[in-house]
Amino acid sequence: MHRDPSRRPRPVRANAPAGARARREEEVRLYGLNAVRAAFAQRPEALRKLYLTEARLPALQPLLAWCVARRVGYRVVGTEDLDRLAASTHHEGVVAEMQRAPVLPAAQWLARLAPGPQSALWLDGVGNPHNLGAILRSAAHFGVGAVLLPQASTLAVSGAAARVAEGGAEAVPLVRLAPGEAALRQLREAGFALAATVVDGGDDLFAAALPERLVYVLGNEGEGMDRALAAACDLRLSIPGTGRVESLNVAAATAVLLATWRMRHPG
Repeated sequence: MHRDPSRRPRPVRANAPAGARARREEEVRLYGLNAVRAAFAQRPEALRKLYLTEARLPALQPLLAWCVARRVGYRVVGTEDLDRLAASTHHEGVVAEMQRAPVLPAAQWLARLAPGPQSALWLDGVGNPHNLGAILRSAAHFGVGAVLLPQASTLAVSGAAARVAEGGAEAVPLVRLAPGEAALRQLREAGFALAATVVDGGDDLFAAALPERLVYVLGNEGEGMDRALAAACDLRLSIPGTGRVESLNVAAATAVLLATWRMRHPG
């Protein structure tokens, strides 16, 4: 087949320079009005570029003024353009390219932690971005100290997760745990007990005594928790129900777990 020499092939993304790939990995394309507003309120310096529809100009005047003052690019575009940028129709008229918030080392997070009652979530294999977003939203609502990630976890806040979180992704830090048993030791030395959340066979969540410093460990959406990790925890907790369904979705279960702990420790 004859190939038109005037048409240049598109560059292959995988062959982009290492520096360009690293910059892409450090950035995230956020969408949704609350997600973008929350990110800007917490980390305005992280904003790299803004895209919005004409209808969103009045609501986003503070962001636009900031962009103009600091020469950060923004573009007024059509809804179809935002559909493509967000790879979703749920962008609510705004997309922002942002530098990712840093994931804190556990030692740094623990050093900053205030004394007294604290809760945290350890995500052992949770991967669905919508579940992560819903978990972050519940975590922000109930004042969770952090979402803890295992050393090897590649989980990160995506645009979809941030939109579902409705601003919660900016309110709850992601924290990288130490490797192996050091993570358990580090948390216990800071006064935390660890609770494995299991479908059945655990103590009744609503009747159990919940320590004032508690880490709920949540397993993968399909396979549940790693058995060795569950065995290493201090408590095993189950949410009682009718039995008409096997279990709650991990995000729904998280909301129940956090609400129960908050009732015991309202301060």
